[in-house]
This record gives sequence, C-alpha cells and structure tokens, in this order.
Amino acid sequence: MGLPNLNRVLALEAPEQVADGAGGFSETWTVLGTLWAEVKPRTGRDREREAVGAARVDYRITVRALPVGEAARPMPGQRFRDGVRLFRIVAVADQDAAGRYLTCFAREEVAA
Repeated sequence: MGLPNLNRVLALEAPEQVADGAGGFSETWTVLGTLWAEVKPRTGRDREREAVGAARVDYRITVRALPVGEAARPMPGQRFRDGVRLFRIVAVADQDAAGRYLTCFAREEVAA
C-alpha cells in the first residue's frame, strides 16, 4: 500500500448544542481545524426517502494522524466539509502500525 495522495483540504466540524432561548436546544457545527485529505468513494446506493429520492455514497477519507486527545483528530459523530459537500464520519481507524495516517469511514447523503 503506497502513501496516500493528500490533495484536498477539508474542514473538520463537531456538533454543538446551543440554547434556542425557548428552553430547548438547536444543533450547530463548530470548525475544529482543516486537514489535508485523500477522498476515495467506496460504495453507493439509491433509496427512496418519503417523496424525495436520496443517494448515499460511502467514502474512505485518509488524513495525517494526530495524537489522541488533539482537538483536530477526527472522531465518529463529527463531519468533514468540502464547500457545500458534507461527509459524516461513522468510524476512524489507524491506517498503519506506525500511526502516521488515519482512515475515516464517512457517508455523504445527497437529495436527488
């Protein structure tokens, strides 16, 4: 396995709950940092969601590893942003035994 081609800059975002002033909360997203990444599609499928069709594509996103506990280290539940495109992170694993890269398994859903 060769070195990844980190040729795209992605913003890493984390969800944050903000009081809505009416006793509840709304979810906003906070940028934790930007990372160079390699983005490769894995699988895709079409499905009907109510009256709107949706396409879901799974991606393997590789980034340089950061130490555990570092704010800009990706975790499940966060997302990557590439302009208007959003990639929800569902799992993260070390790519190699040396711990140089992380593989993030992410999902993009697009209304069709």
